[in-house]
Amino acid sequence: MTHSPQTPGVVAERLQAPALADNFSDLHPPLDAHEAHVAADRCYFCHDAPCMEACPTDIDIPLFIRQIMTGTPEAAAKTILEQNILGGMCARVCPTETLCEEVCVREVAEGEPVQIGRLQRYATDTLMRANVHPFKRAEPTGKRVAVVGAGPAGLSAAHRLAMHGHDVVIYDAKPKPGGLNEYGIATYKTVDDFAAREVDWLMQIGGITMELGKALGSDITLDGLAANFDAVFLGIGLGNTNALGIEGEELGGVVDAVKFIADLRQTDDLTKLPVGRNVVVIGGGMTAIDAAVQSKLLGAENVTLVYRRSQDKMPASKYEQHLAQSKGVHIMSGVAPVSLIGEGHVAAIELAYTDENAKPTGETFTLPADQVFKAIGQVFDEVAGLDTDGRKIKVTGAGRTSRAGVWAGGDCTAGEDLTVVAVSEGRDAAEDIHASLTG
Repeated sequence: MTHSPQTPGVVAERLQAPALADNFSDLHPPLDAHEAHVAADRCYFCHDAPCMEACPTDIDIPLFIRQIMTGTPEAAAKTILEQNILGGMCARVCPTETLCEEVCVREVAEGEPVQIGRLQRYATDTLMRANVHPFKRAEPTGKRVAVVGAGPAGLSAAHRLAMHGHDVVIYDAKPKPGGLNEYGIATYKTVDDFAAREVDWLMQIGGITMELGKALGSDITLDGLAANFDAVFLGIGLGNTNALGIEGEELGGVVDAVKFIADLRQTDDLTKLPVGRNVVVIGGGMTAIDAAVQSKLLGAENVTLVYRRSQDKMPASKYEQHLAQSKGVHIMSGVAPVSLIGEGHVAAIELAYTDENAKPTGETFTLPADQVFKAIGQVFDEVAGLDTDGRKIKVTGAGRTSRAGVWAGGDCTAGEDLTVVAVSEGRDAAEDIHASLTG
């Protein structure tokens, strides 16, 4: 049975397969060789380039763009991947508009930056299509390192450790590797199963074994890993979504946004994925934006994103906010949820206007809502025996925890929750582990 955006309730097949395929196609189509050359020609190849300073992984951006200009994209890819082994994914999902491209001299002077992210994708995709892995594994050291978490931090650490000749075993609770790259990013940003293909490419370095479906605390323990390995790296990310703490949160149709995104990412048929007619997303970060946009793309008639502060204080970038609005998402700032209304299943949400301090003013209103997504941040599940900073694992230097022989990085430690930051922290921790193991 075919439904429509106006069908009441939470149903599947609001749109036909061709429309869904178009909606979830590549957000930024890849550059061809000519387009890449034209885009690269705009670079000034600055000395002390501000774009390079803004890159969390310190990629030599002017160099790789010059290499594209000279017709050697494979060399450009190696320049990128030496610093960021997940450069292909980061080219797709990094908020380049608030990192390298924001400080580009062309952006400052003309309001139009060099397309660094798309050029990075062009280079790395060229190398991956050739099925080339540009790095060699060093002679085996006899040392074994456990990596817990097959997300960006863990994969980055594992690859760098394997390059140095250490044997690495990656453990992950999920049935597939990739972490948020596989389960937590909007489908239209990483089409054609790219996250899985990138992991397969990364594994070509050798020396890495993957143990999936193994969760820390139940299937494996930190004490056990410490006893059986020479070092341990934790890239375990975050656990559960924060609770709203309001009446009606237990109603049907109230769902964690991260679960919704994961289900969407793993479905083989978008027509089978149910979505509400009136969707409300609570939150202001990237997860909230991704959930809201994808709800609209699935065929929801009305999608409203509500955020308790002013819109200029939303964690999501201006680009992502504008993307959401261009897809028909209504962003309502300065409002906070008060209660969820319904009998067994959510039917409406009560909201309160807030003041400049995000405190309710006392004036409330309701919106129809047959599906509500919670996207107000995730909670870290503490690891026994490790100090925390109150919210996440406490680390010093290049990811050293309070326990000797144990390092950590990525979203489970303090810092920006960005893929590129996680890659950087995994890489740097691996270098520190290597130095520790080799004296």
